[in-house]
Amino acid sequence: MPTEKKAQIIENIKEAFAKSNIIILTHYQGLTTAELTALRRKLQASNNEYQIVKNTLFRLAAMGIDKGDLVGSITGPTAVVFGYGEITAPAKVLATHISTSKSTLTIKGGFLGDRSLTSAEVMTLATLPPREMLLAITLGTIKSPIAALVGCLTTPMRSMVGVLQARIKQLEGV
Repeated sequence: MPTEKKAQIIENIKEAFAKSNIIILTHYQGLTTAELTALRRKLQASNNEYQIVKNTLFRLAAMGIDKGDLVGSITGPTAVVFGYGEITAPAKVLATHISTSKSTLTIKGGFLGDRSLTSAEVMTLATLPPREMLLAITLGTIKSPIAALVGCLTTPMRSMVGVLQARIKQLEGV
């Protein structure tokens, strides 16, 4: 390959690094072309990109943008998922694909922000609920003590109203 073409590939990888929220490295050896195509389509549906890259070019791109932590994970046939949308989406797609298709695909690790991830951490990301649900859970947790306080404060009033209504019914019956 001419060096100009290699330089262009390195620049494309650097751009993908810059745009992505999460990067996941996979070992794809043993997958057929049809399986790779199906996986690419699943990932593209959730706003992700799946690229098979040459290890040397990927290393050069990672070193060029201070993502040197990824270099240790680049051994053997490597494909990279660049996640541009929700952070958990690519991990969920990969985990679902691995479990449903009994695929030989394995997750090597990843990169989230300035932190490198192990394969176990990537699989943990796959089990997280969507962002909206996490926000709802957090808001519910913040709101529950206030709701309990309001309930405690209104209970004596409700009891008093109940006693007064019972007394009114009792006096009407006499």
